[in-house]
Amino acid sequence: MDKLPTFNILMYSHDTYGLGHIRRTMAIAGQLRKANTNILILTGSPIAGRLNFPKYVDYVRIPGMIKKANDEYFPLTIRIDPTQAMEIRQSIIMATVQTFLPDLFIVDKEPQGLKKEVLPALEWISKNLPDTQTILGLRDIMDDADTVKADWKKKEIYTTIEDLYSEVWVYGDKNIYNPIKEYDIPKSIAGKTHFTGYIPRTMPQKDLVQDLRLQLNIMRNENLVTVTIGGGGDGFHILDSYLKMLERMKQQSILPPFQSIIVTGPFLSSSDMESVFQRAKEVDIQCYDFFTDMENLIAASDIVVCMGGYNTICEVLSSKTLSLVIPREIPRKEQFIRAGAFNHENLIEFVPWSQLNDSNLEEKILYMLENREPFTKALADFDMTGIVNICRRISKFRNKKNGQQDKPDPLHDFKGLSQNI
Repeated sequence: MDKLPTFNILMYSHDTYGLGHIRRTMAIAGQLRKANTNILILTGSPIAGRLNFPKYVDYVRIPGMIKKANDEYFPLTIRIDPTQAMEIRQSIIMATVQTFLPDLFIVDKEPQGLKKEVLPALEWISKNLPDTQTILGLRDIMDDADTVKADWKKKEIYTTIEDLYSEVWVYGDKNIYNPIKEYDIPKSIAGKTHFTGYIPRTMPQKDLVQDLRLQLNIMRNENLVTVTIGGGGDGFHILDSYLKMLERMKQQSILPPFQSIIVTGPFLSSSDMESVFQRAKEVDIQCYDFFTDMENLIAASDIVVCMGGYNTICEVLSSKTLSLVIPREIPRKEQFIRAGAFNHENLIEFVPWSQLNDSNLEEKILYMLENREPFTKALADFDMTGIVNICRRISKFRNKKNGQQDKPDPLHDFKGLSQNI
């Protein structure tokens, strides 16, 4: 039998701040691996080098940028003019496309890329690689409907999607939130939009979870509450409220009926980081700035206290772990809308950001520990189909390239489905 030609997948993740975009991209890439498939990720994430890239997956690092104000971005580390930094990014993206020659180009979240940096590459593909499929991958919720519609009209996003993308993949369930309806997406785009379902994470075996709990000195009969704020750039309010809760309990000589672990995220400010680590030490709990195997830690937890980002929500849903979500409401309402939608399905509990304090945090945690059944039942019934449906779409493209009949690859052929990324 002739060897099948290599199938090249290029993924773009602009990553101006936080961990969500690169972790979602990694979650997808890590589960799409095949022996004849190469996956290359374009990313501006400053922590890309700290992630474990699996076989057949590599990355190209473009200069990191950080948003200082509306549509104003500055280099994250190198001291050069922002315009120069953007030109470097755009040049690297174009050079990668022209040399890697992707069969599939998946752009995460930003249809035009940061400051339109992906547009030249998309236009080049359209003219020079007619068989290449260009995919816009959208999380379930971008922002409140009025904000998204105004922004997309102003930036001509609808036209970009219609002219330069083969398909749109929404990593969500339209029964929970339907962006086609909410964002007034025209029929020409709706017709090529596919709802994949939520992106699952590969969870560890139970014995590995138990081993991790023992490594963290969590006994079998103890409850573990993990507090994580993603990248850490804007979640200090949650860490502060949680530590105030433990400090008050210690002052009142109350022994918490649970153990605690805090993961601050690498982007928490140095002053806040120092304060959190010192306070955590004083109440005798473990604290980390970055936890490499976050999926394992979530699976090892009884409750996760977190923000409402897409990535974290998918991680807790995959592990079937109870979660108490405190969604931010600025600069976007995306997390608040998502928290409300999932709370309506009894998949999470949540407290609005403005109402969070140490007292209601304690109240919610104790309530969830004592009333797990409604949450565990809803979580058990929730099906995360994202990878399965993405594999089916990719199989269509691969089979077309190989001149084969339109039949899906067996799912076990995707090596990442049974492995951690």
